[in-house]
Amino acid sequence: MYKLVLKVLLISVVAGLILMVLFRNRLPFGRSNSSFAVEPHKEISRIVFSEGGRKMSLEKVGENWLINGKIETRKSGILFILRILKEINIKSPVSPGLFESEITVKGIPPVRVKIYGRKLLKSFLVYKTTSNRYGNIMKMSERTSPFIVYIPDYDGDIGSGFSLNELFWQPYTVFSFLPSEIAGISLENLSDTSLSFSISNKNQNFTLSAMNRQLSGWDYNLVARYLSYFARVPFEKWAFDLSAEEKKMIEARQPLYRITVSPASGKKRVLTLWEKTGVEKGAETKDSDMLLGKTQNNDEFFIMRYFDIDPLLKKRSYFFPE
Repeated sequence: MYKLVLKVLLISVVAGLILMVLFRNRLPFGRSNSSFAVEPHKEISRIVFSEGGRKMSLEKVGENWLINGKIETRKSGILFILRILKEINIKSPVSPGLFESEITVKGIPPVRVKIYGRKLLKSFLVYKTTSNRYGNIMKMSERTSPFIVYIPDYDGDIGSGFSLNELFWQPYTVFSFLPSEIAGISLENLSDTSLSFSISNKNQNFTLSAMNRQLSGWDYNLVARYLSYFARVPFEKWAFDLSAEEKKMIEARQPLYRITVSPASGKKRVLTLWEKTGVEKGAETKDSDMLLGKTQNNDEFFIMRYFDIDPLLKKRSYFFPE
């Protein structure tokens, strides 16, 4: 009788331990198979992305985050990726057949993500895909099961947050010049060149010109105010999804505006703006809220809101009192 009781007790303890392990491993997926999120109390100080032979890091230095230890990051970008890493949840498992058709057959390479605090906190793989609205399929490692993941209360593409493109992490700013830093500005209205103008600035002594001649009768305060608009001019987002052919087609079109800022020291910055078009019901449409922009610094296009660029798109008559 004693041996029977002892055997039953031993079986109960073993069963309890098994249940405890299964519970801790978050049935039905298993903790080691599906625990993507960093624990809330853990501080993240470095994030490393690698894909193929490329690698990029985001590292906290003091109160700032730096890209590869050099360039300060865009604050909204850092807040977004930190939210993803802390709140990431499984939306649904991915069947072997779906993973094969959407990832393996299409040859989508994974982005290896490593998150550090004082030590390595998490490591997982991100397969960026358009097969779901969250833009991702993720795995803890090559041999574990794949999942679509998301963050609560956000239905957007979180896969885009795992980018090795340094431009994605830099501030979304076209111009960032104080008036005292500007030696000259020109605005070319390429739809009506008679509205174009240029301003020179020598220690707050302004000159307003048009058609290669200096103008008179303009308001000094309006010119000074115009220069102040260049202190921060943002854009909405990068147009990384444009193909090489689409970029060539855009550049072949007549731009709407070209704005050149010549700083007192450093390289001039040239912004060219094109109409943003789309297709609706088989017909080309014009976007009344957005423009396509590009600077001479790189080949990538970005999307700008008229709301942000409109203060710069003045006509020459703006500078003259009514």
